[in-house]
Amino acid sequence: MIAPGQDGLSVSRQCALLGLRRSSYYYKEVPESELNLELMRLLDEQYTRTPFFGEPRMTEWLIRQGYPINHKRVERLMQELGLAAIYPRKRLSVPGEPHRKHPYLLADLEIDHPNQVWCTDITYVRMYRSFLYLVAIMDWFSRYVLSFRLSASLEGDFCQEALEGALGRYPSPEIFNSDQGCQFSAEAFTDLLLKRGILVSMDGRGRVYDNIFIERLWRSVKYEEVFLRDYQDRDEAEDRLRSYFRFYNRERYHQALGYATPEEVYQGRRLPS
Repeated sequence: MIAPGQDGLSVSRQCALLGLRRSSYYYKEVPESELNLELMRLLDEQYTRTPFFGEPRMTEWLIRQGYPINHKRVERLMQELGLAAIYPRKRLSVPGEPHRKHPYLLADLEIDHPNQVWCTDITYVRMYRSFLYLVAIMDWFSRYVLSFRLSASLEGDFCQEALEGALGRYPSPEIFNSDQGCQFSAEAFTDLLLKRGILVSMDGRGRVYDNIFIERLWRSVKYEEVFLRDYQDRDEAEDRLRSYFRFYNRERYHQALGYATPEEVYQGRRLPS
């Protein structure tokens, strides 16, 4: 977007026109150290086991594993992973800017058919020497995973791509539910929904169970796929996760669905008992 050496238009002027700080143009991302990657791997696994552990308990747990680190590093790494202890708080997530406030529409709502409610969330996926972020779009009633995307950063483009992919393949939902994270509250994302007449629902602050079904999806993905492998690169991670979600949708029997598969319920071939 910025072209250095352009006649009559310096880098400083181009940054000013784009509303960017000049330092952001020259910034080169520094990869996480081997130690930090190891700590992130441990934090991810422990959080999946004990999602109610916050930064103090995680710090103590890591110290007992032989890592003499302070709470500031643990706090930063948990923020990098997008992890927060599951318990009610005053501010569970920080909405993005620009941000439109949308109410939580699922309270006391009977969800009884596919494409009534879709939901989404982001999680961390470790690789051998790096990590990625994973977003998924899921049908709430059937637990059917409609779309997913991977990204090396938390910029919102990959979330929009996942949503566009789901909307391009399946009937539009009546309601779309997410948390108040900046990826989902940005106008570029919500406009994709509102232009199709889809109601936007967002989890309330301090309401840690508002999007519980996709949190359960992440637990399954981690234990049944991610923790069993060390992806060497993004292509391998994408191929393996595509295979896993195919298995999850078509072959994995869900006790909550009366041991039907998500695909059977989504397509109306079986009703959850």
